[in-house]
Amino acid sequence: MKNSGKAGKAARRMLLWTFVALAAMVAMGVLATVIGPLFTFVSMGLFLVWVPFALFTLYFFRDPNARVPSGPGLVVSPGHGKVDVIDRVHEPRFMDGECQRVSIFLSVFNVHVQNAPVSGKVTFFKYTEGKFLNALKTESAQHNENILVGIIAADPNGEKVGVRLITGLIARRLVPWIAEGDDIERGDRISLIQFGSRVDVYLPLSAKIKVKLGDRAVGGETVLASFE
Repeated sequence: MKNSGKAGKAARRMLLWTFVALAAMVAMGVLATVIGPLFTFVSMGLFLVWVPFALFTLYFFRDPNARVPSGPGLVVSPGHGKVDVIDRVHEPRFMDGECQRVSIFLSVFNVHVQNAPVSGKVTFFKYTEGKFLNALKTESAQHNENILVGIIAADPNGEKVGVRLITGLIARRLVPWIAEGDDIERGDRISLIQFGSRVDVYLPLSAKIKVKLGDRAVGGETVLASFE
């Protein structure tokens, strides 16, 4: 008879697929019984690792308010760290020639928010791709990824002050909070460098350096130089 047995085939097909689904659920249940304790153990281990990481991250991204010094012609440190280079260099992009450089190394334990060294207007902003050399090496300023910020100071009026934000071996992200054309005040927050880095400050030859090698600088507070 036409179509004879098709209903039975449909029933057997349905039973087969429901049996496969049931067997899969049973297998998953058995597997969960076996690996459940292991999964719980691994999860707890990961949580115990995450807790100190979370605490360190909150510590690293701390952002204290700077006690900005008052007074005419002062240049404050843009970064928190150790002054490890004071020299003269040729900086052609913004300073247009020979200038003084004060370089500050930021370890992973330093505050990594940067502050404006002077009040004035941002007239130059240049991002440059590069390498990720250890920021302990002074040549990292020449080869590493960096942002050069040029400021025309309001006090003394018209003086150029440059700030170069430099990545490091661990620090691989520069987060600027300013742009060309912005007006800034001494001590304003201008950027964030994540996880260890270097900040260079370029000053005219007329500026009087007030720090020495090995000094610990506090961003927005320590006077690096003055115009007298």
